[in-house]
Amino acid sequence: MEETYLLNVEGVRKKILHGGQGELPKFQDGSKITFHFQTLKDDFERTVIDDSREAGIPMEIIVGKMFKLEIWETLLSSMRAGEVAEFWCDAIHTGMYALVSRGMRRIAEGRDPLEGQKHRCGMGNMFDYHSTGYDDLDELQRTPQPLIFIMELFRVEEPSAYKRDTWAMSKEEKLAAVPVLHSEGNRLVLRREFAQAAAKYQEAVICLRNLQAKEKPWEDGWLKLESLVTPLVLNYCQCQLELGEYYEVLEHTTELLQKHNDNAKAYFKRAKAHAAVWNEREAREDFMRVAHLDPSMAAAVKKELKQLGERMRKKHVEDRKRYQGLFQPAQGP
Repeated sequence: MEETYLLNVEGVRKKILHGGQGELPKFQDGSKITFHFQTLKDDFERTVIDDSREAGIPMEIIVGKMFKLEIWETLLSSMRAGEVAEFWCDAIHTGMYALVSRGMRRIAEGRDPLEGQKHRCGMGNMFDYHSTGYDDLDELQRTPQPLIFIMELFRVEEPSAYKRDTWAMSKEEKLAAVPVLHSEGNRLVLRREFAQAAAKYQEAVICLRNLQAKEKPWEDGWLKLESLVTPLVLNYCQCQLELGEYYEVLEHTTELLQKHNDNAKAYFKRAKAHAAVWNEREAREDFMRVAHLDPSMAAAVKKELKQLGERMRKKHVEDRKRYQGLFQPAQGP
């Protein structure tokens, strides 16, 4: 099947190379579109600029999430599943392609797509745009021109039909996801699947931290979110204790205590991590803080201190034997 016609968009022509199946999908906000694409110059050789098949991974975009190359949503929304189509797009639609392509290429190379733009003012980032780091893309940036996109649409998934990445969620969706992730983490802990549980708690924390970044620190909105973050971080640290990741626990509990220096549970988990890596003085100090802040934990603290003392005595005995063996003179024949 080969049919050429204009989309109802200025500066766009479409040619169907292979017909799709079924009805036109519903492209609602939040839908995930999965497709392969090839980008070509509109020259005699039809020079290939990019081809997603070379990376071996289909492209995915979320409808309504302001993908930088807005025309792609328009093109894809004219397609059926399984359809392959060729689109000619005038330069009015392709001016951002060089920057979009740079990001996609860096991801394919295993690099950060925002490399060079972090911690820079807007003016500094603007100067970066004079060079993409790729000669062919620099040429496109200097001389905007029509491009040809060949696209194969695989599927369109409704927002409820797939697991959405945190970055693609709205504020309401992130807030709704947190208790679900918390519950899943708890269920995995009961099954002693600590690594998987830690991942659930961590994902929930990321959702909340993203929302916190838009609030003013220590004001009501920020504090409300922080009250949800704290138990998730503590659960995450408990999983890391079970997995033997003691320095991970030290890092996260210390960060938590810098904000909440009266959290007995954070001190308790940090004390256990200190004890595990033989930081006896730090462990004892943290255990004593726990007993002072929460007398109901005094029995647990007493038990931990007893175990710590026994472990340290055993270690000192073993160390003495080891050192005696090192410095003992060798016996003659």
